[in-house]
Amino acid sequence: MIETVYSFTTEKTKTIEKLVNDDHVMINHILLPEGQGIPTHPSNSNVCLIIVKGKMSLSLNEQDTHHYTAGQIVSIPYDIAMTIDNTNKEMLEFFIVKAPNPSQYQP
Repeated sequence: MIETVYSFTTEKTKTIEKLVNDDHVMINHILLPEGQGIPTHPSNSNVCLIIVKGKMSLSLNEQDTHHYTAGQIVSIPYDIAMTIDNTNKEMLEFFIVKAPNPSQYQP
């Protein structure tokens, strides 16, 4: 088999799972129920947030919080403080794609 298949959870509880972790890319899958979030942390590579379900509340550096919905991709450059929250009743589901993998990133 040439391809590699990665599976991700479809549970309804808070989930943070690392799916792909090679030199070129890191891909994480996140599920956040209402009231849950990811604490403030700096982006450690070029980051794309791919929202597949729900509504994301995203704060970057000193900016006001912006809201993004399913079907949107948010691109964030290296070394930006970000806070991600789900303030809505619907489950927030998204993927985080980091390229290159933070272990290979050279600013």
